[in-house]
Amino acid sequence: MNKWIRGTNATVLSLAVIGIFIVATIFLGSLGKLQWDLTKDKKNTLSEQTLNVLKKLDKNVNIIAFTGGQTDPYLSRQVMDLLKEYQRQNSKISLVEYDMMKQPSMANQYNVDPSGTVVFESGDTKKNVSFYQMFFPDQMGSYYFTGEEKFTQAILNVTSTEKHTVYFLTGHGEIPMTELSTLRSNLEGANYVVNELHLYREGKVPDDAEALFILGPQNDLNNAETELIKQYLNGNGKLFLALGFNQNMATAWPNLDSIMAMLGVKDEHAVAIEPKQTTLFDPLTIVPQYGFHTIVNKLDETSLLTVMSLAISLNVQSDATDYEPTLLLKTTNQAYGETNLEMLLNSRTQKDDNDISGPLNLAYAVENKDRKPKAVIVGGSTFLHDREIMVQGNRDFAMNSVGWLQEKEDEVTIRPRQGEQYQRALILPNSANAIFYGTVVLFPMFFLVVGGLIWWRRRKG
Repeated sequence: MNKWIRGTNATVLSLAVIGIFIVATIFLGSLGKLQWDLTKDKKNTLSEQTLNVLKKLDKNVNIIAFTGGQTDPYLSRQVMDLLKEYQRQNSKISLVEYDMMKQPSMANQYNVDPSGTVVFESGDTKKNVSFYQMFFPDQMGSYYFTGEEKFTQAILNVTSTEKHTVYFLTGHGEIPMTELSTLRSNLEGANYVVNELHLYREGKVPDDAEALFILGPQNDLNNAETELIKQYLNGNGKLFLALGFNQNMATAWPNLDSIMAMLGVKDEHAVAIEPKQTTLFDPLTIVPQYGFHTIVNKLDETSLLTVMSLAISLNVQSDATDYEPTLLLKTTNQAYGETNLEMLLNSRTQKDDNDISGPLNLAYAVENKDRKPKAVIVGGSTFLHDREIMVQGNRDFAMNSVGWLQEKEDEVTIRPRQGEQYQRALILPNSANAIFYGTVVLFPMFFLVVGGLIWWRRRKG
């Protein structure tokens, strides 16, 4: 009798546990958007920029994913999982998947790439994102996934007709556009039209210029160019100035210095040296501390650093009254500004009485008397190069600066990070057989045998 009661209790308890599990599953499923990302670095969580874009989305967007064919099934699954997360965030997004092999007519209709394509449609506007634009392989067979960045840009492209025209100044040894492709791509993805401007050829800053970029100039502007830029800034013009490096900068940049001085910023003609070396950086590489400003606050909150090299010390021009600079980046107290650039070029760095003691100021945001954005001035430009801009928060600092200049709060944010490098394992046939028999046969058999023995002993006892 006792054995029967114990057996009945065990059965009832098992049914109760199963029932609770079923009810809990149904309840959690009914919550819809409730989920937890337990991955390292929250790689399955959409970025703040993407969430802001989806939250404000008020137009229907049709997403058509073409997979199959030459598409790697694992890559297709990554793409579809991410697209489903977009759909889950906003009901105005519809998602459908087509197999290019089974439905070739649809693939031909949208002129898709055989390696896989995602098509974004809103009204009459369409944007294709190919798989090869999202996955970047290396020589070891691994790859990086940048799908979120591409998808968010595509949604912005098909839902917004608003365009902003900006110009990159040329003719003074600035960083070539070929080395700024990542910055340009991010600007275009945010609906900016990027043009080059040679003032010798144009004779003025174009009327449609919403911002002028001067990035890494090696040489000075002439007097006429300087006057044109000052006239532009005295109107509604905006400036993003990132200084380059010139070993004679103390005397070589009087006109650039005068533009900065007009905006309330002084060039101290000293290169920042950080003697507190680590195994990661040399003394010329600076990881600045942040000031308090809209451009950098979110970077500071999320511990995304900005990394600069050959950074030039700046300060406030005390006699400027029309503009108000606010500090964005500064060094530690241990840093100093090397004024003897010849010694610097000969790899001899040692602080002397002529050098500037830290902390050094490296970047300012400038507002006019009406508290409207006017300029961002940075004492360095290497962080904008293609080889550096994706390091830590460099891209976010640059794009936040542009967003702030254009008074667009939703563009001052944290953007999608590049997905971590995925590794592909090469499994030989013998190893594959061992994994198969171990997981499908041996392990289940082991637990079955152990469970049978326990059951037999209890039955005998």
